[in-house]
Amino acid sequence: MTVLYDRVALIGLGLIASSMAHAMKRGGLANTITGYARSSQTRDIAREIDLCEVHETAVDAVHDADLIVLCVPIGAMDSVMAEIGPHLKPGAVVSDVGSVKGAVVAAVTPHVPEGVHFIPAHPLAGTEHSGPRAGFAELFDNRWCILVPDVDSDQAEVDRLARLWRGMGSNVDEMDADHHDLVLSVTSHTPHLIAYTMVGVADDLSRVTDSEVIKYSAAGFRDFTRIAASDPTMWRDVFLTNKDATLEILGRFTEELFALQRAIRKGDGEHLHAYFTRTRAIRRGIIEAGQDTDAPNFGRGPASTK
Repeated sequence: MTVLYDRVALIGLGLIASSMAHAMKRGGLANTITGYARSSQTRDIAREIDLCEVHETAVDAVHDADLIVLCVPIGAMDSVMAEIGPHLKPGAVVSDVGSVKGAVVAAVTPHVPEGVHFIPAHPLAGTEHSGPRAGFAELFDNRWCILVPDVDSDQAEVDRLARLWRGMGSNVDEMDADHHDLVLSVTSHTPHLIAYTMVGVADDLSRVTDSEVIKYSAAGFRDFTRIAASDPTMWRDVFLTNKDATLEILGRFTEELFALQRAIRKGDGEHLHAYFTRTRAIRRGIIEAGQDTDAPNFGRGPASTK
């Protein structure tokens, strides 16, 4: 694989950034990878596992970098970009890995210096684990990364960033920010909120003990708990910054839920069977697209230790 960027700076060293570092090393995509994390403990761990060239400040990490990737919570994008913006070299590319794009564009764009390119991105990959030890090179393999360039983006730089993500194993697509946020509210954001809610319901239901919830969890509830174990800071910021799209999908979800409640109350088995048949087809489409397998336990084996 050809080196695509001489020097890549990762700001934030959690699961996604650490996986990017491993994937770039695997593919020989960058000559030097630098990094910074706000927590000194995180920086120490990154040094211990030889993740990248770790710096004590974000400004030092981005010095002379050709690509800077913001891997911090969405709520921190504004302050981080304000700090590093004046220190970016002309011609550099700034990108990110945020789950919401409209809010990131609004936060980052005012701090992008003239001559620096900003190309938002969102890799649709992750686990319930966090921190630099959680990363692994295969995280992005056969997963999608969505790029969100605007009409003024330099096409050559968009193409180069796309080649980087493909080199890290991803499939790549492009969307505008508003459409991205609507699509992700359906495929990721609202399902996470529902998972958090269901686990919260189980926690609040006094007639079912904690030990029973844990001991008798069927696959569906186990999957909810896996999702609900995701980083609380990240998901707080997702819902606060993708409010409109999430509320729209939640409204539609509520309407569907009421319809199912009515069918159950009335004993309308025909409605339930037709509904479940239609939704089952979505699952088959995901498997056919190579985004999961039809193996038992939702296509996952024992919990990863990575």
